[in-house]
Amino acid sequence: MSESNSYDAAVVGGGPIGSYLACRLADLGYKVVVLERSPEVGHAVCCTGIIGKECFERFDLPREAIAFSGSSCTVHSPAGKTIRLVKDSVQAYVVDRPTLDKVLASRASGAGAEYRLSTKVTGISVHSDGIRADVQSQGEAGVINARMAIIGNGFGFALTRKSGLGQVGDYVLGAQAEVPANGTSEVEVYFGKDVAPGFFAWLVPRSEGRALVGVLARRTPGVYMKKLLVKLADQGKIGQDEATITYGGIPLRPLPRTYADRLIAVGDAAGHVKPTTGGGIYYGLLGADIAAESIDRAMREGDLSARRLRRYEKRWRDLLGRELDIGYWGRRLYERLGDNRIDQMFDIIARNGVHDAMLQSSDFSFDWHGTSILRAMRYKELRLAVWSAAKSLLPF
Repeated sequence: MSESNSYDAAVVGGGPIGSYLACRLADLGYKVVVLERSPEVGHAVCCTGIIGKECFERFDLPREAIAFSGSSCTVHSPAGKTIRLVKDSVQAYVVDRPTLDKVLASRASGAGAEYRLSTKVTGISVHSDGIRADVQSQGEAGVINARMAIIGNGFGFALTRKSGLGQVGDYVLGAQAEVPANGTSEVEVYFGKDVAPGFFAWLVPRSEGRALVGVLARRTPGVYMKKLLVKLADQGKIGQDEATITYGGIPLRPLPRTYADRLIAVGDAAGHVKPTTGGGIYYGLLGADIAAESIDRAMREGDLSARRLRRYEKRWRDLLGRELDIGYWGRRLYERLGDNRIDQMFDIIARNGVHDAMLQSSDFSFDWHGTSILRAMRYKELRLAVWSAAKSLLPF
């Protein structure tokens, strides 16, 4: 592979965040190349694909990608107690991720972005007049030159570490499988150390007769996943067919820094993910919007230095920083709760109608959890129930 012509921007990763940003930049008139390591966009995606209605409408996401619309959810405690969360209208959609990825890539291509598939970026070096991306494609080494690079290749440390951005401060592992389902009509969430210690597991309707089952865990998520599949099959909720399990990582904290000279990181690569649920599409798209505006301004000013691109980080932290911090605090707190304490909290929530009060509040949001977490802590019984766990997080 010979050295390519130069581009204005090289986007590493053809997922929804990379493609959306590529489309934005191409629409602004920039010459953009997307470097995707898989042989096709949307290949082997490990993602549940639950996207809030707010995100869907704000970013005009393709309705043909919708597999299921949800307005309710049943949450299961370690002891089998349940709380049902119900709204009058659709709150979220479960999308088919390959379809979503392909439609967004098609939009970017239509705007003028070039896609190079089966192209793995092995390193990015920054020079005074641009960047050089070293790539491997079909066994051959090559080079892509551009004015700047955007790392948007999902969870992983290799490129961000090599590029001086470091790595996300915390992460969790996930396992998921698509299975035949027997009449599953709403999302179900499961808590408990035997199901997903410190995190949660899920059963999510995907389409007629199919569902996604998944688990988040610090270690060996596949072990918990196999146990959950057996449990759900025994309960008659899913079929007993052999399931293919896919695995992935989810950042729980953002990168120490998401910008450098001629370089920024977006999406999962930057840690723009809800620490509470692990959902990254909405926050990633919000960050990509900010990135597009910051890059456009820097390009027009002819200054792609770290000093100029720092505006990108300041703006996304202004928008997302509080949510990420509160969500992570809540996540760490939950990890310290034993099963008995979680069951106790279920009782308190049900007895006081905490869940109904939060769902009916005017500022309830499927995507913004900070306010709900803080509002829940106004209930004295809940505060007392979590206080012993909270003390272990204090620095004194």
